[in-house]
Amino acid sequence: MIRKLASGGYRLYSRKPDPNTGKRRNLGTFASREQAEKHEREIQYFKRH
Repeated sequence: MIRKLASGGYRLYSRKPDPNTGKRRNLGTFASREQAEKHEREIQYFKRH
């Protein structure tokens, strides 16, 4: 899940909430949405290989 920040950047969050905190885990902050989407694809690839 990608969300736009007030600073203008984008942050990648985990899809499921963290059971310990009840919030979504921060998986990285990026300057552009394209960079965040690219990293999300890399994570999904890594999870299956």
